[in-house]
Amino acid sequence: MATGSNLWKYSLALGAGVALGAAGAVLLSRGKIDLKKTAATILSHGMDLKEQFATAMENAKENFEDITAEAQHEQAKRRSEKA
Repeated sequence: MATGSNLWKYSLALGAGVALGAAGAVLLSRGKIDLKKTAATILSHGMDLKEQFATAMENAKENFEDITAEAQHEQAKRRSEKA
């Protein structure tokens, strides 16, 4: 789950993407933009976002695994103290 600052950052990125998309649509309709070059640039930025998202998800997974391992250790410790 995204934290507050990450949610804000992703919301801004989404808003910027929508604004850029709208501006691109206007430029395309007027014939003032090279579609192939622009599509390649947009796609490369999308790939960057995908990598950032994958990294964030991997970090979240690692944090969850760390918390789970700590919880299992605490549980084992409590059980050994009761025995």
